[in-house]
Amino acid sequence: MSVIIKKGDITKENVDAIVNAANSYLCGGGGVDGAIHRSAGPELDKKCAELISTIKYLSPGSCVITPAYNIKNVKHIIHTVGPVWHGGNNGEPKTLMECYENCFKLALDNHIKTIAFPSVSTGAYGYPVEKASEIAISASIKNSGFFDTIILVAYSDYDLKVYEENFRRYEDR
Repeated sequence: MSVIIKKGDITKENVDAIVNAANSYLCGGGGVDGAIHRSAGPELDKKCAELISTIKYLSPGSCVITPAYNIKNVKHIIHTVGPVWHGGNNGEPKTLMECYENCFKLALDNHIKTIAFPSVSTGAYGYPVEKASEIAISASIKNSGFFDTIILVAYSDYDLKVYEENFRRYEDR
């Protein structure tokens, strides 16, 4: 029942599931998505292609689950598509919250007790980390009673600092 914020490589976490900040076609892009696909190996690419042949695309806010394949110490990957930032007045906060809430629901449905999230949508999709971290922290604390551990993994020193500051502010409320 804890929320942990740390800097690191999400593919190195020792958890039941990691979350992938995926694109709508699950094809393995750059950033965390590319790193997860490279670490999981070609079986993940094949599984994602099978899923897309059935569902056509994954809409923002939605998620699907796959095995983790070659990623050690991880059983599952939950792929979610975050919103592209267009200034914040086009439903981006609601869609980002749906990413987290739907991932938590899918994790519970699959008996996952430990989960690690990247900073969804803050890379290529341009969501400001200052705003995205508030949503990630809020959703994680709200759902923390259902999980043994929730880890929010920051990629950079700056992102880590922002997450830690927002977490302290949330605790002070």
